[in-house]
Amino acid sequence: MRGAVDGLRSPYPLGPRLPSVFADDDLAQRYVAGLDDLLAPLLTVLDNLEAYFSPALAPLDFVGWLAGWVGAELHGDEPEPQARAAVAKATGLHRLRGTRHGVAAAVLMAFGETPEIVESGGATWSERPLGAIPGEPEPRLDVFLRVDDPSRVDERRLDALVAAVRPAHVPYAVHVLKKGTAQ
Repeated sequence: MRGAVDGLRSPYPLGPRLPSVFADDDLAQRYVAGLDDLLAPLLTVLDNLEAYFSPALAPLDFVGWLAGWVGAELHGDEPEPQARAAVAKATGLHRLRGTRHGVAAAVLMAFGETPEIVESGGATWSERPLGAIPGEPEPRLDVFLRVDDPSRVDERRLDALVAAVRPAHVPYAVHVLKKGTAQ
């Protein structure tokens, strides 16, 4: 959280700005020096406000707050570079939300592995009406994540992630498998 920073000096101290009658008043100077200590962090933040909205430059505790703004899926235990990347890419991923590419991109960003996705849907067009309908009659989505050590993957986190980025009406299942094994 933002707060007081020991030793931070105000870029605009109040003492010299007081009327001249208070220039030699020790009590007034000490009082506004205390206000300088309170206002210095605020003025520093305002002077650097643009950097606070850049996930690459913002303080780490502020990155979590930015994640809430852009709808990034953070759990709080991600390494700093991964958290910053998730916030930076969140708005772009919202365009892909509910698509096969969106699910794959979200899983890749969270777990570092590209998943295999099996879905029942499809799309086509025809010059004539009553053409064949692509896909399967029952919707489904299966996400297979193949990793070296499946015990190191939090399957509940993967499940929650897929639940958040899949099409809302499609039932899904997640599978964490060892690399090289069959489905």
